[in-house]
Amino acid sequence: MTPRAPRPPSRPVGTVTRGTTNPNRLRRMDRWIAATHGAALRRADEPVAVDLGYGAAPWTAVELLLRLRTAAPHARVVGIEIDPERVAAALPYAREGLTFRHGGFEVPLPARPLLIRAANVLRQYDEDAVAAVWERLCARLAPDGLLVEGTCDEIGRRHVWVALGPEGPRTVTFAARLASLDRPSDLAERLPKALIHRNVPGEPVHAFLRDFDRAWAAAAPYAAYGARQRWLRAVRDLAADWPVVDRSSRWRQGEVTVAWGALAPGRG
Repeated sequence: MTPRAPRPPSRPVGTVTRGTTNPNRLRRMDRWIAATHGAALRRADEPVAVDLGYGAAPWTAVELLLRLRTAAPHARVVGIEIDPERVAAALPYAREGLTFRHGGFEVPLPARPLLIRAANVLRQYDEDAVAAVWERLCARLAPDGLLVEGTCDEIGRRHVWVALGPEGPRTVTFAARLASLDRPSDLAERLPKALIHRNVPGEPVHAFLRDFDRAWAAAAPYAAYGARQRWLRAVRDLAADWPVVDRSSRWRQGEVTVAWGALAPGRG
């Protein structure tokens, strides 16, 4: 007897978010996704990406499609919202490659997506809920899929996200408009829910931001050449003690990506 597939939940899983959104708010995350995951999307027969919890307006889903198609011309985006009124409001923006559906963390799609982006969604949840949400979303990914979950400010100047594969968390990326940054630890207020309450002495993420600030201070002479050159120098110094996994081409964008295992809570 062939086992039956599990029935989808009768109601969407999750709670309604505040829905705050602005055009270009997620541009840093989107560009990183296109650069790092574009090849997987290009290879796929069904390159489907999900914008989970896009909010009161569908701008982020519209922009995700445009940015992904710079790397994968056949990419498709499905915006999923738990609030049915938001879905109805988004429907006029549907187009070729962009659709909208009512749902939540169960991700109600017939096929497993290659990308799930959940930005500013878990901010309102308890820290204890994060692991279960990650596990649920990772279980919905295609075998070479990617979950990107994180938080940014209202206009996208500062952003921190975790990248996860079907096996779990892989990396943490810190991204900023460098001209707005006094020191790297300014990004602490945008840590994702899994890390934001762990920015205390004895926790790895606290030690990382402390060392990043020290490297930034030591790189002060490079500020004469601009904030980008100072950032590049600081990241190079930081990489001597922390597992930085990206290259200078990404650092130049105001980013740095670190292995999750180095920042995971409780490993200080």
